[in-house]
Amino acid sequence: MTERFAIYYAPSANSPLWDRAAAWLGRDPLTNETFDGPVAGVERNRLLNLTQSANRYAFHATIKPPMALAPETTIEELRAALTNFTRTQAPFALGHLRVASLDGFLALIPAEPNEALQDFASYVVEEFEPFRAPLSIKDRAARAARGLTPRQEELLDSYGYPYVFDEFRFHMTLTDRLPEAERAEITTALESWFAPDIAEPILFDRLVLFHEPDSGRPFRRLEDYKLGV
Repeated sequence: MTERFAIYYAPSANSPLWDRAAAWLGRDPLTNETFDGPVAGVERNRLLNLTQSANRYAFHATIKPPMALAPETTIEELRAALTNFTRTQAPFALGHLRVASLDGFLALIPAEPNEALQDFASYVVEEFEPFRAPLSIKDRAARAARGLTPRQEELLDSYGYPYVFDEFRFHMTLTDRLPEAERAEITTALESWFAPDIAEPILFDRLVLFHEPDSGRPFRRLEDYKLGV
């Protein structure tokens, strides 16, 4: 079994934003509840085809990317480290979110640049690096084969992931990569569906531990670690 853990941002599981995202993606990774029926005029079967990968990874923004635990570490130690770390960190404004296309897939992203967010994400990546097992040769090759810049390859070799530090872009994925012909329609549907929940600014108030029990299995939401608590 190859299990992985990830440190994400996700809104409170009691929030309307979380409920709305779970309904859109068709699965709540905390309760494992699944959802039927259309959303924002998009039929469920079509929606499932447009969100297969997004459904598996669940609604989140990656902070410390999925990692197998280093052999000398345990999940209990990771949990303790998260508790201790988040107690020392204050919540901060994430700002308004908007629907945007990133390399062909649609996501919620900050409406404005956020230096505090960039700094915090970098801090988390560095702080929890001791818990990360090195990438296997196979996994490293698979990542590199997707086409990376020299800087991204450097980050891949140093941190197991090419999109950290200066390459980090906060995003909460809502679709897989879409054909250009479908992008405008689905963007409109997403903007309509999420409008009530992104009208107000968002507070970055927690890190959330997610778990992939085996390679290719759906990620589950394990525990929240609120900042400053």
